[in-house]
Amino acid sequence: MLDAVVVGSGPNGLAAAVELARRGRSVTVLEGAATIGGGTRTEELIETGHWHDVCSAVHPLGMASPYFRQLPLKRFGLEWLVPELQLSHPLDGGRAVALSQSLEDTAAMLDADGQRYRATVVPLLTQWDRVLAGTLAPLQSCLRRPTTMARFGVSLIRSAQSIASRFDGDSTRALIAGLGAHSVARLSAPATGGVALILAAAAHADGWPMARGGSHAIAATLAAYLRELGGKIETGRWVKSVDELHPAPAIYLDTSPAAAARIAGSRVGPRLARRLTSWPHGPGVHKVDWILDGPIPWSDPLSGRAGTVHVGGTFEEIAAAEDRAFAGDAPENPFVILAQPSMVDPSRAPGGRHIVWGYCHVPHGYDGDATALIEAQVERFAPGFRDRIVGRHVHSANGLAAYNPNNVGGDIGGGAMSLHRLLRGIRVGRNPYEIGDGIYMCSAATPPGGGVHGMCGFNAVRYSIGDQA
Repeated sequence: MLDAVVVGSGPNGLAAAVELARRGRSVTVLEGAATIGGGTRTEELIETGHWHDVCSAVHPLGMASPYFRQLPLKRFGLEWLVPELQLSHPLDGGRAVALSQSLEDTAAMLDADGQRYRATVVPLLTQWDRVLAGTLAPLQSCLRRPTTMARFGVSLIRSAQSIASRFDGDSTRALIAGLGAHSVARLSAPATGGVALILAAAAHADGWPMARGGSHAIAATLAAYLRELGGKIETGRWVKSVDELHPAPAIYLDTSPAAAARIAGSRVGPRLARRLTSWPHGPGVHKVDWILDGPIPWSDPLSGRAGTVHVGGTFEEIAAAEDRAFAGDAPENPFVILAQPSMVDPSRAPGGRHIVWGYCHVPHGYDGDATALIEAQVERFAPGFRDRIVGRHVHSANGLAAYNPNNVGGDIGGGAMSLHRLLRGIRVGRNPYEIGDGIYMCSAATPPGGGVHGMCGFNAVRYSIGDQA
């Protein structure tokens, strides 16, 4: 008999398994796909020798993760690469603003807004470890840090629209819009401003790194450490019911809520089962990977030096694009999140070529093709971009769902972003991860939500064995 079984080998499932093994538990991870990694897989999608991240590519909370920092992942080969500029945001007329790891350099680029930006971010950076620990913990744990949360909670629960209203310059407002749009919600929604501020602070504290060789390196190093600790991984094992699992007193599900309800079956109470099966999902993602015969010809002098580029124009344009996606309307002028992995890691593409990764938010389950719209937005700020395309690979919202069942309808965040979700989560109670007797969820649908940080898995184990802090 095993002590635990983990279903799903995304970063949260692997993190849960590693933490169990660190505590002396015998654990096996079961993965339905042929390869591990979930949202951290890297493949030759178009041509041999060109390595594309199928899902996540840039990890603002990867190097900063309180859990990953505890683990000897560097010994197993994980190397974080931090770009020269963490983020750029081009505007019309060849202008751009950027997030540098240097707070002072960033403030200087914001002109008259620089002092106000500094005053907004410095309090977070001064107590960054405490703020991050609170942000990446469930509400139950946050309430045990009343001083920290009282100081920062009001700011972090504000909307991106509210945070942007503090600033006068269109470039600063655009910067906040792009950061807030990572929440995949209307920019007027509560806590989208908190997402923007945390991502901005992360850029200054640790950077927005990528993993050398691709995101698969994160999963590979977690798996290598797990095996050293005695844990096992089985691929090609799609799990339909807990009844088919190895006997174990604890089962952790790195799955969507609806899948968790199906797998757990009668071991979940009827009320919670209804909540899991009706879990609200947010907009989907339409993603394109490109091979280029050279770097993107950005009109501005900053974007070619950035690992991530926010392509969408002004605050108002980005807000309108996110409103359309959330309302279920087809995209018109989408906001595009674009990554330039080979600019940071030349080994990802041979012979002077470059790989580029980009996506926009689309309605949930959108079956249209937003590729031309995405490329038009990039072309707007980088004339000649289309001429450099050697090949492309497209994942529609439904294509991403087919690739990874956790991306329901193309939703890569584990569910719709809302204040209700932040406060209530899957369930209210002493253990927000437990859905049945000895059955726990540990996917991005649980606190603290999406992102490659492993904290959902780590927290699920801590709460299941009763040593949460």
